Amino acid sequence: MKWDVIEVKVAGDFALAVRFQNGLEGAVRFLPSFFRGVFTHLSNLSEFQKVQIVDGVVTWLGELDLALNAMYAAIENSGEWLLN
Repeated sequence: MKWDVIEVKVAGDFALAVRFQNGLEGAVRFLPSFFRGVFTHLSNLSEFQKVQIVDGVVTWLGELDLALNAMYAAIENSGEWLLN
């Protein structure tokens, strides 16, 4: 799918750079208010940095992932997706 992620890099504190299968690139930035509920432990930078791609999806241990369609739409529109 066009919104499969093929590359993810940590790009600063609580930010990612992603590249999609169709070549679209952008940033995903996380505000402190994002880290609640199942995502609480990702407020620890060393845990956040364990990001990986599984089957085209941005994922962390514990089967935590981000909504690809929402990420793609935001990056296509403004170059970044801000999560709060």
